[in-house]
Amino acid sequence: MKKERLSRSGSRVEPVKEEFITVGEIVAPHGCRGAVRILPLTDFPERFLRMEKLILLRKGERKSYVVEEAREHKRFVIVKLAGIDTMDDAAALRGALIQVPRGETVPLPPGRYYVFEIIGLKVWSEEGAFLGEVSAVLATGANDVYSVQTPSGREILIPALKAVVRKIDLQEGKMVVRLPEGLL
Repeated sequence: MKKERLSRSGSRVEPVKEEFITVGEIVAPHGCRGAVRILPLTDFPERFLRMEKLILLRKGERKSYVVEEAREHKRFVIVKLAGIDTMDDAAALRGALIQVPRGETVPLPPGRYYVFEIIGLKVWSEEGAFLGEVSAVLATGANDVYSVQTPSGREILIPALKAVVRKIDLQEGKMVVRLPEGLL
């Protein structure tokens, strides 16, 4: 029987698994009573105001904290966590990532995807030629660009436009594209 790991405070510690999505980062303590300043890394920062607990990833381990209070402050969210009562306690959490289980992501409208859903997709041309795998999504301003690594190690930059990206099938892990003239 596998023994459950506990932290010094008695909280359960879970090993890192990939089914969690990062939505924020603790960047600093806030005040002297143990609050932390969170930089949202999500298009839905209001989610922090409704969360009853935060899952923090620090040094390869996850730990869950009860949220006592949360409020917006400029481009940050200020959160008071149960058991974090001093500035030193809060400072020790600096750099921790706030994560949510993949199943708790905010649903997107049809045809919209999270970056983590796009990375790793196999990319095919409309003619059926395998082009490679999406390795990164670049935010360029006007539209995103998919960085695709070819089997030979070359990078192809594909604009994330409906005229170019013809189909995305997350179940099959596949993207079909119509390459603009001269892209290859």
